[in-house]
Amino acid sequence: MNAQELTGQACTHIVDLPDPPCRLHAHVRAAFLGLRRAAAADGMDLAAHSSFRDFQRQLAIWNGKFSGTRPMYDAAGSLIETAALTPAARIDAILLWSALPGASRHHWGTDVDLIDRHATAPGYQVQLTQAEFRAGGPFAALNAWLEDNAARFGFFRPYQGVRSGVQPEPWHLSFAPIAEDARQDLSPEILRAAIEAAPLLGKELVLARLEELHQRFVARIDQP
Repeated sequence: MNAQELTGQACTHIVDLPDPPCRLHAHVRAAFLGLRRAAAADGMDLAAHSSFRDFQRQLAIWNGKFSGTRPMYDAAGSLIETAALTPAARIDAILLWSALPGASRHHWGTDVDLIDRHATAPGYQVQLTQAEFRAGGPFAALNAWLEDNAARFGFFRPYQGVRSGVQPEPWHLSFAPIAEDARQDLSPEILRAAIEAAPLLGKELVLARLEELHQRFVARIDQP
């Protein structure tokens, strides 16, 4: 991937799947469909709640959280009062659950947030919370199934709460053969260029800490 693709500013590496609707890297499509067929054989309707996300979408998420127009949550999943936080504390709080624009693994088309559409009643609003994937939650069976089967198709969980600064996300799967190359290619310099050109709230503070943030939230993941 080139710098524009790595940072979500281009989608030339992305293809659209009609059913279930999602957008993936062209070389992830076959593996994802294989994973989905295997899940279907075990009675699950695997779907991507989120797949490719471009830079502008990630920027809107970031600025919404920084400004307080979108909700933010602490490590335990409790709502945070944004106005009570300093700008520096807002950055730390956002990064618990959301990536910097330009640094999201969703930019690569290799990463998907997965749900089982058979596991919820019509009208259920998916939250993508840890509680939904724990025992008693609607996606507990999916969580166990992915633990046993994802690696067979090249997928792994990059956020398990061991090495990365991101909170554990049992719904988040990544296609290792392509994502690992992208992770190594996304340098601090490439990320800095993308952020410097964007209307990012808190930009000066982010740029001052960019080497640290890159190491903690991009370079350091829970390895496949």
